[in-house]
Amino acid sequence: MSYSTQQIRNVALAGHPGAGKTTLFEALLHAGGAIQTAGTVERGSTVSDFDPIEKERGHSIDAAIASTDHAGIHVNLIDTAGYPDFRGPTLSALSAVETVAVVVDADAGIGYGTRRMMDHAKARKLCRAIVVNKIDHAGHDLGALLESLRAEFGPEVLPLNLPADGGARVVDCFGSKDGDSDLGAVADWHQKIIDQVVEINETVMDHYLDLGEDGLSGQELHDAFEQCLREGHLVPVCFVSARSGAGVKELLDVAEKLFPHPGEANPPPFVKSAGSAAEPIEARPDPAAHVIADVFKIVNDPFVGKLGIFRVYQGTVRKDSQLFVDDGKKPFKVAHLFKLKGKEHVEVAQAIPGDIAAVAKVDELHFDAVLHDSHDEDQIHLAPMAFPKPMFGLAVEPASKGQEQKLATALHKLDEEDPAFAVEHNTETNETVIRGLSDLHLRVMLQRLKDKYAVEVKTHPPRIAYRETVSGKAEGHHRHKKQTGGAGQFGEVFLRIEPLPRGGGFEFVDEVKGGTIPGQFLPAVEKGVRQVLSGGAVAGYPMQDVRVIVYDGKHHPVDSKEVAFIAAGKKAFLDAIGKARPQVLEPIADLEVTAPEQHMGDISGGLSSKRARISGTDSLRGGEIVVKAQVPLSELEGYAAELKSVTAGRGRYALDFSHYEPVPAQVQQKLVEAYKPHHEED
Repeated sequence: MSYSTQQIRNVALAGHPGAGKTTLFEALLHAGGAIQTAGTVERGSTVSDFDPIEKERGHSIDAAIASTDHAGIHVNLIDTAGYPDFRGPTLSALSAVETVAVVVDADAGIGYGTRRMMDHAKARKLCRAIVVNKIDHAGHDLGALLESLRAEFGPEVLPLNLPADGGARVVDCFGSKDGDSDLGAVADWHQKIIDQVVEINETVMDHYLDLGEDGLSGQELHDAFEQCLREGHLVPVCFVSARSGAGVKELLDVAEKLFPHPGEANPPPFVKSAGSAAEPIEARPDPAAHVIADVFKIVNDPFVGKLGIFRVYQGTVRKDSQLFVDDGKKPFKVAHLFKLKGKEHVEVAQAIPGDIAAVAKVDELHFDAVLHDSHDEDQIHLAPMAFPKPMFGLAVEPASKGQEQKLATALHKLDEEDPAFAVEHNTETNETVIRGLSDLHLRVMLQRLKDKYAVEVKTHPPRIAYRETVSGKAEGHHRHKKQTGGAGQFGEVFLRIEPLPRGGGFEFVDEVKGGTIPGQFLPAVEKGVRQVLSGGAVAGYPMQDVRVIVYDGKHHPVDSKEVAFIAAGKKAFLDAIGKARPQVLEPIADLEVTAPEQHMGDISGGLSSKRARISGTDSLRGGEIVVKAQVPLSELEGYAAELKSVTAGRGRYALDFSHYEPVPAQVQQKLVEAYKPHHEED
């Protein structure tokens, strides 16, 4: 159908693993007429799980996009992965939608993935809805589940419809007050949600108090409902069974009548950089304005090349139009413009504000690139999204000689596709290290290397990403003087160092008075200091969280050269570090372990032996517990196998970077001793 921005709804399905997001995605496409037959995860026939690895594993590992039309609206749906191991593509997809529908399994109830996605959506100021799936299953208590959702996420969680006849159908409780449901009288829930909606707007509240519900216009109720969603004052609940179809069409009706279109949601957080300042920019969903679009997903497709999937925020992208990437001076031609339907690419003539589309074979595209058609939009970008830091590492090398370049190219393509996957090259150890969110995340990446790019690798644990810092203040001095027959070298530097707060990075401060070090040599001093920062001073690890203040020095009108001040800066910095109580820092991870309750003792005991600090536990429905702890990353080598052994394969865990903190004295001593024999000073 031909549609306007006001007819678009962008909805991401997110939530806990196994909640039925992919099955619901399939059911919605079928109900809207986009597909003739709904596929199943078991048969590997769904639109969204088209990757061979997804079919083999039976769950989503990437975000997939398709659209359907219903009752005069065009719905762009994004199916996201539930496992925390694949949060990168999931979180990036959230930036393209107005509404996040968090799918909850009626049998299992609230899981850690439910909480995580509700928190992410709230932090991005997205409209949230909860979809309770599998309502036709026997033996669950939907009333108790609804109350637990309200207890967990607040009284703003209220149903728009209710299950009836044992989950065989649903009944409307927002637009209607008649009838009964499995959760009691429709009128009771209707009153609760109307009371919640009208109190958001003073004018609507006054009309309601004066005239009652019948005195409110449909537009007043609609506008108040939209405001509730935007401000998080209402989190509507819809009940469905994706398998039987109960409530699926009704969910599309809710999207049509109540979910916001791109012009109604909270504005996207675009900023324009001007020097060091960043000015907020409003992207208007005006089809006639200059184009502003954001690339939220990259796919390296073996048939069409690099595919950049983007959300249009302003203007109209047309086939054969010219677009710039970020601040690039040379535009590219939109030779082909696609809408996506899982792995299928359907060519279209244009993409209007609010729509999701893709272009192929543009090498300059990257995740979070801004596309625009005028240099007036240079320096514009979306406020960055907070992604989990990839902490789980493996050093990789090609299994056979001569494959180094092929491996590097394939890793670069994988890196482009997942913002929570990173590739590093450690020059000191000559290691290529891949980092992800878990052992499972990296195993999937290694499988993609083999299946998609025909590259097999050997792996081994990498060096832990320790850091160095100082814990006290100190002064350093060095005079570099060298005479070699002709022109000599001379430079002398006096500096002070002091620690910065953890995460403070590095500061270089010039307090030289009277030109004792001429201005042209200060960059050389900083260069010498930075050589120590990158290579370390006591154990060979990068240094951070330190301020260096250069306050005095000497120069020679003939013999002073850049190389002399590089050497003097480096040696003066090393001199100060030795007096400033240097420390080695280790990365600390936030760890969440989920497992059957009977294994809690073994899990807690195992973590305690790893210098872990256990911060709490949560009980989940179905007899599972979540143990939360902070653990040094160095202690987690082999933890995946250990957890599998302890829980008979039923345990899983998720890691997030937390912070750096000093290692115990005995650990620092070992690291320093291991470094010294190979790096004695000249």
